[in-house]
Amino acid sequence: MEEQIETGTERVIDGRSRVFYDGYWIKAYPVPADTLLEKRRLIEALTRRLFNHVEHGINVPGERLEEARAAYDAESAVERKRVKGAMLAGSLFNRAADIFQKLVELQKLGVVVKSDNPLMRQCGQHLTEALELGRMVLHRSGEEGIDELWGEPFKAFAFPIEEFYRSRYLKIALTMRTIDRVAEELARALGAWPVFSGIEPLVFAYAEAAKSKCETLRTDVDVFDTWTTFVVAGEHLAAFEPRWSATPTPLESELAMVGRALTRRGKELIADMARARVPMVKTTADLVDALAQHRAFCAAATTRRQAAGEGPPRLSAPPAPARG
Repeated sequence: MEEQIETGTERVIDGRSRVFYDGYWIKAYPVPADTLLEKRRLIEALTRRLFNHVEHGINVPGERLEEARAAYDAESAVERKRVKGAMLAGSLFNRAADIFQKLVELQKLGVVVKSDNPLMRQCGQHLTEALELGRMVLHRSGEEGIDELWGEPFKAFAFPIEEFYRSRYLKIALTMRTIDRVAEELARALGAWPVFSGIEPLVFAYAEAAKSKCETLRTDVDVFDTWTTFVVAGEHLAAFEPRWSATPTPLESELAMVGRALTRRGKELIADMARARVPMVKTTADLVDALAQHRAFCAAATTRRQAAGEGPPRLSAPPAPARG
């Protein structure tokens, strides 16, 4: 019988500590002590990561919170109010980080800071409001919002650090599953037309490298090899050249161009998810729909060829294997 592995099970695999979530063995890292100092460090790191993945221009200093709120409250145009709401969310996050910084400094001086401290409550209120406004903020790709990134600093503030780590592993597992889905759908759709024969191994190699990138922290000793493998696998996928027909018809040329565009979209989506460590549900659904349409169109074109007594398109020689 297949072994039933309980969620949260930890094992050393190939010399590396890993934890099991949602079908994936994920790299495990030591959990920091549950102190204000460690919470501050964690929130600062999560906030930097947040601003690195969302749209530009919303990293407003906490000291400008009142200005940001006034600008948001005074705006009536829907599109402009969304952007100003995003800027207010950024300022709220930075103000919360400013408060946390001062609380840690007080703690270093021997001042006992309890959870019901007014400044602690104010910090929590700022993070809660920023989380609500974060629904207005788009990923840097412009495709969708990623609410999970806005929730992480609040979780790090409100819950024990060990519980935050558990939620992080679950989110990474969901991201890995989404990366696998995108890779499978991309390979199926592109493989439906002979012009893209040979691209499937490149897609799956890139997905594996992306999952490794997703689970690896920047402080990890493996990051140099992990990041390099991820980048090179992406370069190989991007460099793939369709095997054009010797005399391509307009339809064949169009299908090849569409396939290249879908390859680019899939590569960018996988990269965005791997770097942010969150599944991008809306963007994934949109791409999967587009891939299904492309696959159906290729199948219909093949059927028409067969009905007309034509064989498969005469292709050029397959591309040379990628080096590196």
